[in-house]
Amino acid sequence: QVQLVESGGGLVQPGGSLRLSCAASGIKISINPMGWYRQAPGKQREVVARISSGGNTNYADSVKGRFTISRDNAKNTVYLQMSGLKPEDTAVYYCNSVPPINSWGQGTQVTVSS
Repeated sequence: QVQLVESGGGLVQPGGSLRLSCAASGIKISINPMGWYRQAPGKQREVVARISSGGNTNYADSVKGRFTISRDNAKNTVYLQMSGLKPEDTAVYYCNSVPPINSWGQGTQVTVSS
């Protein structure tokens, strides 16, 4: 059974930084493409960052240059380092494989506001 547990969200001022973590079990992140998704109120969930099994990364244009996805295979954990945060980054953030499996975690809320 796949379990994905996201953490690290919070309230941050514009321009600030946060580091999100996703502890995975039941899925080996080293051999599965993984991604960070986000869903803002009233909007569809979108993928913002991906990391392939080979370690290649890809970002949505809206976060390129500000977000960095990484992983620790030994801990089976995926990270999202976010900097230069903007109010439009406010959303619930989730991790999942790419494409996603039908097993979402609870997500972690990121709120960017002054």
